[in-house]
Amino acid sequence: MAVIEAHNIRKSYGDLEVLHDVDISVREGEILGLIGPSGSGKSTLLRILDLIEPPSGGELSVFGIDVVAERDRWLDLRRRMGMLFQRPIVFNASVYDNVAMGLRYRGASGGDIDRRVQEALEAVGLSRYIRSRAADLSGGEQQRVALSRVLVTDPEILFLDEPTANLDPTSTATIERIVADLNREAKTTVLISTHDLAQGQRLAHRIGVMIEGTVAQTGSPHAIFHEPRSQKIARFVGVQNIIPGRVVSREGGLTTVAVKERRLVSTTPPPGEEVLAVIRGEDISLHRREPGYEEAENLFPARVAAIEPMAPFVNVTVDCGCDLAALVTARRAEALELAEGMQVWVSLQAKAVHLIPREG
Repeated sequence: MAVIEAHNIRKSYGDLEVLHDVDISVREGEILGLIGPSGSGKSTLLRILDLIEPPSGGELSVFGIDVVAERDRWLDLRRRMGMLFQRPIVFNASVYDNVAMGLRYRGASGGDIDRRVQEALEAVGLSRYIRSRAADLSGGEQQRVALSRVLVTDPEILFLDEPTANLDPTSTATIERIVADLNREAKTTVLISTHDLAQGQRLAHRIGVMIEGTVAQTGSPHAIFHEPRSQKIARFVGVQNIIPGRVVSREGGLTTVAVKERRLVSTTPPPGEEVLAVIRGEDISLHRREPGYEEAENLFPARVAAIEPMAPFVNVTVDCGCDLAALVTARRAEALELAEGMQVWVSLQAKAVHLIPREG
């Protein structure tokens, strides 16, 4: 069941169009991640879905209610949702008063406020700071205070706008754990926008990629990162190899593509005669000699053209009739004794060669 349905959403500020043709559906109880370059419209879309501001056009329903037609119901609907912003917002008051604020606006009783504030702070590991001044806490602790202020109202939908962008790794892991536990135990629906591609893969059940003001692709983390729909998406999700090619044959469920002086085999049905072969560097294996046990459909000799350390990995460019960038661990590179000019063997499974139409 979808708790949010948006179709053809548009948003403009004067002559500046920020969103266009946005179609997105959010299922009850899922974590949906929004990723995309800066300026792609992620924050604006969250603000529209959270009913902070209206769209300039399109259709939008929240909890089955047409919110474009029924603006008078926004306040009641917003009380069923909560938003955590990138920069923690804390007021010059105690942690207790910061967290209790939303409950006081809702007219909760003193005893109910005490109980729920205690529970919210325990959930984020800050109960010992309940009487401390919120402004005196660290950035990560302030963000947890802000998160507690949202969680204490028991939102059915939680919006997170770059919630860990300014936090250290430990604070980031804490916020992620809290969100994952909340989703698993309370079945809270979560929408999170993030620049951290790894965070999107860790947390989200589905991911939407925003490119130039619209949702360009939605799917599982595996589909987004291994089967991108376009060259722009492939580049954004960090695909190292995007190689022009031409389909030569399709036989037995395998597509053969000519790329420069090499032919690659893929399991992707040909999307046209002129294609781009999209290959993640970590899917390419390097060997010192021809492996006799390798089941990869693509197996060929190559020469190491360049080695670039990218701790904890090493980016190795090999020339095998076309240039391929392989991403190997530092330990694997050391074991292979890689050096520029040396001969190696490359193996690559056909399912790791994803084909997309060549644009333009």
